[in-house]
Amino acid sequence: MALRLSRPTVGALFVATFLIGGSPAADSQTLVESSAEARFQLDLHVPDAALAAMLPPGFTLNVAAQGPAKDANLRAIFVDRMTINGPDGKPVGKTGSNRLVYLAAPVKDPGGANAQLVIGGLTEDPADAPGPFGVYLLATTHTMQRSTSNAGTGPVIDSQDWVFQAASGEHLELHIKYEHGVGNRGNPADTKFYSAKGPSLAQISRQEQVLDILRNATTNPPDRVKEFSFKGSGGSYAKLLDGTEKLLSWDNIVWLNRSVMQP
Repeated sequence: MALRLSRPTVGALFVATFLIGGSPAADSQTLVESSAEARFQLDLHVPDAALAAMLPPGFTLNVAAQGPAKDANLRAIFVDRMTINGPDGKPVGKTGSNRLVYLAAPVKDPGGANAQLVIGGLTEDPADAPGPFGVYLLATTHTMQRSTSNAGTGPVIDSQDWVFQAASGEHLELHIKYEHGVGNRGNPADTKFYSAKGPSLAQISRQEQVLDILRNATTNPPDRVKEFSFKGSGGSYAKLLDGTEKLLSWDNIVWLNRSVMQP
């Protein structure tokens, strides 16, 4: 695992995924853990039929018809979980941190509420596979590098490089270089996450984040992406990421504060 940060990481905040219509948390919840994270999220449109085949009974896709998430039916979210802490505040696991990538789709659950459906993921931590949603695979290859550089003149440049691959062939890889910017801080919100294996595997994520959209096909902000490549393929991802997927948004989540509750 390679990690290099040439500036201090954002500290005592805990983080979560990009929201598509947060739903209210249940009245009775059990805190599982909290975390401070940095993320990079790609909004994608993948073959509808392949994605629909992965939805549990009663779930339907909930794809935005407008705004920055327009047409996105799947997200690839690369996550640096810089700190993971239990309800007692102590680090969780052997290292108290982890790196992973997961795939999530915006859905409506059987009750009609907005939610996220976790389709799959690749994680570097053996204890995180199959993970809380039962769909994570252990990444036998896992590297990450994030850096910031300033030559003294011109813009500050950030770069991120992520590679994950499972023994069964699932592969997710991102390389990007972009002009450093200033993101928007959103209000804390709750989102319910379900597993593609079924609604019995669910969590509520309470999260606050700073989001910097670097490029977007709908809202057309100033394009600050200098170099970019993405590869997704193999195993159970082959039909989803078959080379016809369309990239719709490039989102740098500078920091994300996250607390995970069991409903």
